Amino acid sequence: MPHPTDIKLHQASRKLEVSFDSGETFVFTCEFLRVYSQSAEVTGHAPGQEVLQVGKHAVNITAITPVGHYAVKLHFDDGHDTGLYTWERLYDLGVHQTDYWTDYLRRLMRAGHAHPDLNALKMQHT
Repeated sequence: MPHPTDIKLHQASRKLEVSFDSGETFVFTCEFLRVYSQSAEVTGHAPGQEVLQVGKHAVNITAITPVGHYAVKLHFDDGHDTGLYTWERLYDLGVHQTDYWTDYLRRLMRAGHAHPDLNALKMQHT
């Protein structure tokens, strides 16, 4: 499993850049990381209890706290800071970012919520 070699927070653009020792670099929006947090608030306590995160388009990361040699805790400006982002989780989010983001937008659309990226998704399917 690749390990991060560099983590850079770009608060002005609300993005987190993570480089891995595999040579890959992924750029995540803070919103993406917030809606895919591994916390119980997002995933629930059991399968089927997931909570769709809505209205996180402008969320930002205010701080990053290392957790041992295996993860980071991201502190979001909406007060959320309970999810850990292991190296494995960050790598998985990076590799599958497009699929996960499309799935999130589809879930928002099915639930009747608006999002700036929904217009692009709708255009792909017309």
